[in-house]
Amino acid sequence: MGVRRTAVVKLAVSDEQRDALHRTAEQYLYCANRTADYCWSDTSYAECKTNKREVRDALYAELREETDLQAQLVQAAIKHAVEAVKACVERWKKGQRVSQPTFTAETMDYDTRSATFYRNKVSLATVEGRVEPSFVLPADSPTPYERYVLSESYEFRESTLRYDAATDEFYLNISTRRTDGDDEVSEDTGHSDQTVLGIDLGVNSLAVSSTGTFWQGDDYDHWCREFEKRRGEMQQRGTQAAHKALLRLGKREEAWRKQYIHTIANELVSEAVEHDCDVIAFEDLSDIRERLPHAKWHHVWAFRRLFEYVSYKAPEQGVSVEQVEPTHTSQRCSRTDCGFTHDGNRQGEHFECQKCGYELNADYNAAKNIGVRYARKRQHKLRSSPKSGSGDAPVDVRVTGGTLNGESHQPIAGD
Repeated sequence: MGVRRTAVVKLAVSDEQRDALHRTAEQYLYCANRTADYCWSDTSYAECKTNKREVRDALYAELREETDLQAQLVQAAIKHAVEAVKACVERWKKGQRVSQPTFTAETMDYDTRSATFYRNKVSLATVEGRVEPSFVLPADSPTPYERYVLSESYEFRESTLRYDAATDEFYLNISTRRTDGDDEVSEDTGHSDQTVLGIDLGVNSLAVSSTGTFWQGDDYDHWCREFEKRRGEMQQRGTQAAHKALLRLGKREEAWRKQYIHTIANELVSEAVEHDCDVIAFEDLSDIRERLPHAKWHHVWAFRRLFEYVSYKAPEQGVSVEQVEPTHTSQRCSRTDCGFTHDGNRQGEHFECQKCGYELNADYNAAKNIGVRYARKRQHKLRSSPKSGSGDAPVDVRVTGGTLNGESHQPIAGD
């Protein structure tokens, strides 16, 4: 099997294209939720339907009739939902508390038939026909898109279109696979003793990895507000029945929040395994309340639980979990040939280096910096150890499209 590479690109969309993508996502989510309804059983995991072909055969014609989606997008929505149900069933078998998957975030999976890539734009199938938004690419070349999507050495596999509500932007996460050799060694770093996945925690995005994967907090915030609203209504009644109902609601809320964070933890560990990472690096959570003054109690609870869950799930997959000092990870430029640190670099969710002009999502920038900080810490420790020999043991940071050596700072595809 060839080496997998990814590239994340921002799309420049017109108002008409934006409307078409939003309407397409709405119908895509409808298909995914209809599929989850069909597959799920509250009584027994054995009754849940997880055979993709059988589910597709049962629902495809109906969903095509009920929506304006292209055939490939209907099939992608069905597949996405079945995989989510199957993941829940696996946790159910292990005795973990689960609930039926629901889909609210605007994401859609595209394959070679529903997405066509060109040098400066992409053609995407929508309910309004094809739209062709252009790419917002950095000036420096080669970009990850040029290296892994346009290169003849890589074949396009799939892509995920993601809408970031916080920035009102659309992004494509493009997956490719190398076709001319399975035993490739990263040209950026060579052999590595360890590869680390950096994780940044935040409010708008609960977690962001150095590979460019975002776990958004919109749905989590919505349901926390809903539970808070219900608690307030019950507390106003002041009756004994309301008090008992309040206790039951509290238990349901706690179970829901735990399950929600368990799901993210599982996906985060899978991200590390998929990218051959040996270490997952988090920021130290000791002063999280001071560093995120706008975070509510349920955010801080989620951060601590996510670290806790990953800490015991990851070692089962051969991945260790570490923490690093978080100072300035949000203000430092993660570009390998820069590293300029300044308070003005970050403006909300947007990062723009005041020195080199490098622009990207602020949380993604911080995730890369967290990975680099662990790599430096690890290499310093190795070189300081009397048993380390020469101490020249590289520790790489997994980023979008490649790896970044925490010591050498060679230019990387992810930059």
